[in-house]
Amino acid sequence: MTETSRPVELPTRHVTCCIVGGGPAGLVLGYLLARSGVDIAVLEKHGDFLRDFRGDTIHPSTLKALDELGLADELLQLPHEKTRQVAGSVNGETVVMADFSRLNAKYKFIAFMPQWDLLNFLMRKAQAFPSFQMLMKTEATDLITGAKGIEGVRATSPDGEIEIRADLVVACDGRHSRLRDLAGFVPRTLGAPMDVLWFKIGRDEGDDDEPLGRMSAGRILVAINRGTVWQCGYVIAKGAFEELRKGSLDDFRAAIVDMAPGFAGRIHDIASWDDLKLLTVAVDRLALWHRPGLLCIGDAAHAMSPIGGIGINLAIQDAIATANLLTDNLRGRRITDSDLAQVQRRREWPARITQWVQVTIQNHIIAPVLGARSATRPPWILRHLQSIPLLRTLPARFVAIGVRPEHVATKQMPPVH
Repeated sequence: MTETSRPVELPTRHVTCCIVGGGPAGLVLGYLLARSGVDIAVLEKHGDFLRDFRGDTIHPSTLKALDELGLADELLQLPHEKTRQVAGSVNGETVVMADFSRLNAKYKFIAFMPQWDLLNFLMRKAQAFPSFQMLMKTEATDLITGAKGIEGVRATSPDGEIEIRADLVVACDGRHSRLRDLAGFVPRTLGAPMDVLWFKIGRDEGDDDEPLGRMSAGRILVAINRGTVWQCGYVIAKGAFEELRKGSLDDFRAAIVDMAPGFAGRIHDIASWDDLKLLTVAVDRLALWHRPGLLCIGDAAHAMSPIGGIGINLAIQDAIATANLLTDNLRGRRITDSDLAQVQRRREWPARITQWVQVTIQNHIIAPVLGARSATRPPWILRHLQSIPLLRTLPARFVAIGVRPEHVATKQMPPVH
């Protein structure tokens, strides 16, 4: 073999666990493992967390887990908005859909906080542990496969290509997971009749509150109070955006004002179609979340609908369960595929139930509203929530606590040497 034909040896790092994706699941898992002394690296392909229209909801179950870690009170010192009740308007008729104040929980509200604030907070806290490495601008490009299965990842970094060798790689890289594709996993699509256009409308301090959701014939608008802006989601039929763009932007603005007259004075904050960000809604899940040396969690294992903002909650619960189940064996460097199967057994059922509820709401509430051509009564489910206040606890618990909430079972320990 000549000098020029020899394979290039890449700079290599060795860790016990390599987490790909610096979102909520990745950073919560990284924090919990590093706190327990497991040598970990979290790879985040971007240079920061400053991206609009990410899941900005922090649910009571997440706050409870952070409280168990002694972090919740400090997190809630950051700017946020508390929502104790979810109300909507259906053809002008107000409907209260969920009442969190009735929950038997320490935190009886959902906190709306920019996700970058949550992620920066988690990263700062994790960096206090010597076994935690955060590699920004580092994108996993390939899996390293060996005799025992997946043995790490190849990645691009600011210093060039690198290898990160690990006993376990955890894919937390979202609904468009590259690692999932590289591993040959193909998710089963459960379907979604809608997409969402996200945009911002300026908000002044004295502005009246808007209902969180508005429904009328063929249209659904969500407006979230983010202090200085309204973060809005306009729900459209699946694949309808290109057809919508063929029309007039003024017609689109008029449709928004027709649903939310309070936006009339700031509607030209939508200056062009480029101010709208399309979220292509997908609900899917993997039949198998793991193979030797690799585990998928969060959206990489089960993409959720934006209904209820539940995806971030489920991803964090996955991370807590993963740490609870795998920490001891990661510390002992004896992780097996049967250990990874335990994580799927623990978390697959909550994911399935949650997706079933979301698909039911999509099919029986969202799709009929989007398909309506004239005003109708609110769907019977919403009418019952309005007439029987006690029933509002059920959707409140589903959204705020979720199915099978997890509690932190790991202990803070020194690093393994």
